[in-house]
Amino acid sequence: MSVNEGDSVTLHTGVETKHQEEIKWYFNSTRIAQISGDLSFICTDVQCNEGTERFRDRLKLDHLTGSLTIMNTRNTDSGEYKLLIINNNKYFNMYIIDRVSGVDTVSVNEGDSVTLITGVQTNQQEEIKWYFSITRVAKISGDLSYICTDVQCNEGTERFRDRLKLDHRTGSLTIMNIRNTDSGEYQLLITSDTSNSGKIFNVTVRGVSAAERDEVKTVEEGESVTLGPGVINNPNDEMTWYFNEILIAEITGDQSKICTDDQCDERFRDRLKLDHLTGSLTNTNTRNTDSGEYKLLIIIINSSSFSITTVKRFNVTVTGSGLSSGAVAGIVVAAVVLLVFAAAVFYYCRSRSHTEVPQTDADAANSGNCIPLTCRR
Repeated sequence: MSVNEGDSVTLHTGVETKHQEEIKWYFNSTRIAQISGDLSFICTDVQCNEGTERFRDRLKLDHLTGSLTIMNTRNTDSGEYKLLIINNNKYFNMYIIDRVSGVDTVSVNEGDSVTLITGVQTNQQEEIKWYFSITRVAKISGDLSYICTDVQCNEGTERFRDRLKLDHRTGSLTIMNIRNTDSGEYQLLITSDTSNSGKIFNVTVRGVSAAERDEVKTVEEGESVTLGPGVINNPNDEMTWYFNEILIAEITGDQSKICTDDQCDERFRDRLKLDHLTGSLTNTNTRNTDSGEYKLLIIIINSSSFSITTVKRFNVTVTGSGLSSGAVAGIVVAAVVLLVFAAAVFYYCRSRSHTEVPQTDADAANSGNCIPLTCRR
């Protein structure tokens, strides 16, 4: 639990006092408040411990529930508060934050990953804790002697099982494959010997349909196809294209690059075009072997507060005759030769018909090119 310095905070018991119950409050093992079930004994701070004036005139005890309110909180009030009820113990870890660097609003699509950035580097004097609502979900000590996430931090709490990643260098928290139920307030608490600081992230998760995340395209062999992210590329964003998990193109800042032939196995030699403005990828001359899954990985960086990693998939099917490009070229050449030959024969026959001189009967007879009974002498 975290609270800004100067604010008031109430630690609730969740019960109502009864004649058989006695409620005691402790701060770092020092009793600071107590109330008996019949209200015959009530004390706070100095009354409970003579000479202890840490909370003088700043504690208030609810006589009905036993809940404790700390007014005008100070840095020195940070620590562990323990509630003791007969046969029922409860513990509170509360820290007073003297500096809140701000509240960031994060909107992310379901299934994406989001990294909440601390903006600091861990060192031996600092301890970093992450809370979701009031539940601690991650912790790292400055000397890395203690690190935990989710179930390790709170036994039985499995909301984020295997979906949290803590950066050991900065303490930044990544939530992978985020879900609608992960929407809420995330609190960052950085504690040191001299001060406590914090940051709040309000995370909203939007539902996304399968059609929005996975796109299906069918194209005829030889045609071009363009795969687009559906957004305008921000200069700070990073985009990476994969074909069946093989890197084929990327945009990093103001630099863009298409894979070399060695990286692509010459599959896409001179056939890929990358739009630096939108991040769209165009295959200018598709082949049957280009069928498969194309994956676009986009890292959206929002200053120094957070980054979002989103994935979009394109399932591409290239249809056609199934003939290789060499076979197609051979068929085209053969067809051209056949047409040329046919045209030559036609021209030759037509030339003969125009240049041949008709024969008279006498000519035919003299030449012997006639049937004897029909020749005239």
